[in-house]
Amino acid sequence: MKDLNRIKVVLAEKKRTNKWLAEQLGKNVTTVSKWCTNKSQPDLHILDKIASLLGCDKKELITD
Repeated sequence: MKDLNRIKVVLAEKKRTNKWLAEQLGKNVTTVSKWCTNKSQPDLHILDKIASLLGCDKKELITD
């Protein structure tokens, strides 16, 4: 199965953690971990929030 998002990669580039992202979004750390391992995907509204928090375009969070 191909990875659908690059959240883990962008978090590392921005020197942020899953825990930090979970706190910012008010989500469970387990949920964010599942996004980072591509076991589940955030909806587009949450993806937009993630991009805003990380100061990047949401296109950077999605694989080609």
